[in-house]
Amino acid sequence: MALNFLSPAEIKAISFVDSTKSNLLPKLQEFSVQFRIRISHLQLGQEEPGRKTWDGPKPISIVGSTGSIGTQTLDIVVENPDKFKVVALAAGSNVTLLADQVISLKLQENELYCGLIVRTFKPQLVAAVRNESLVDELKKALADVEEKPEIIPGEQGVVEVARHPDAVSVVTGIVGCAGLKPTVAAIEAGKDICLANKETLTAGVLLFSLLLTNITDWPVEKLKEVKVADALKHPNWNMGKKITVDSATLFSKGLEVIEAPYLFGAEYDNIDIVIHPDSTVLAQMGRPDMRLPILYTMSWPERVYCSEITWPRLDLCKLGSLTFKAPDNVKYPSVNLCYAAGRAGGTMTGVLSAANEKAVEMFVEEKISYLDIFKVVELTSDKHQAELVASPSLEEIIHYDLWAREYAASLQQSVF
Repeated sequence: MALNFLSPAEIKAISFVDSTKSNLLPKLQEFSVQFRIRISHLQLGQEEPGRKTWDGPKPISIVGSTGSIGTQTLDIVVENPDKFKVVALAAGSNVTLLADQVISLKLQENELYCGLIVRTFKPQLVAAVRNESLVDELKKALADVEEKPEIIPGEQGVVEVARHPDAVSVVTGIVGCAGLKPTVAAIEAGKDICLANKETLTAGVLLFSLLLTNITDWPVEKLKEVKVADALKHPNWNMGKKITVDSATLFSKGLEVIEAPYLFGAEYDNIDIVIHPDSTVLAQMGRPDMRLPILYTMSWPERVYCSEITWPRLDLCKLGSLTFKAPDNVKYPSVNLCYAAGRAGGTMTGVLSAANEKAVEMFVEEKISYLDIFKVVELTSDKHQAELVASPSLEEIIHYDLWAREYAASLQQSVF
């Protein structure tokens, strides 16, 4: 399918549809939705009357500051010091490496740890999660920092970061259901949520066209040979291990299918997954880099221009072509598993997400094979059917999240 670009004076809207092969158009027409590219002047969102409550740069909290999303968020803050400031952050278990970072003040490639963040951005509050015993080590590493932040350990610290009284927006980038409680806390505190965590919405959606990547060209019969290093080779960008493996198994897209009915009101029968190896972004055309969508959410309701140096714009002429194809359900059992979980609803979506997270962890640790990821998720989901809760509370969601992880882990010994 050729794309013909008209001059700005001629263009209104361009729709991309292959009417000979795709069954997507009639489904979208049924749902009164059109996908199109508009070429127009940059538009600013409308500020709600009386909504702005801060002076100067917008105050933000970051939950998951040492991960992929957190470090890219801090890139944006560095690039736009007049627009954003960090008031609180929560990090995971990188405190040992953090101490080395603070002492040497050396920024390693693709890593930005909490100590350097504290020195550079001077947040008021820092939370160290997962391993509370490392808090003393963190305090020692920050001993010579003049403006010391308050340090709150553990899960409670993460919640306090999420609902920090000065924060207007909260970026939540913690992987897995660990992001659920701080996200709920931020919502209850009236914060704008910049959510970069599929699992939080998948598990807790009752409380409050899709794209892809890497092992896609491997034949089905070769998938049993997939090693950890193969699954972690993302063709377009660097992400954390969990989301990179999810991109390979297509669970990342399956979780988005589960989200879509709650976000857009679509029926599952009206949602198709389309594999798009070029990894440009539908409608918001751009390079495969999370900093653009992070900037967009952080700056809402305004639209802030990206730096051409840091984030070069997508050049369609250099790109040449875009490719779309339907996923192979044999190669990607994740697709049908996610549709089934979404239709079952209730606690099933959170159980599927937790089982997948545990399965990916076991795969990365080389305890199970690549294809075993799908088996773990399917067996855990099947086991949960008898106990499914249709309208779960937050406590029930967390309970079955923990149950799913334990059951998935037990399968390593009993099945594989």
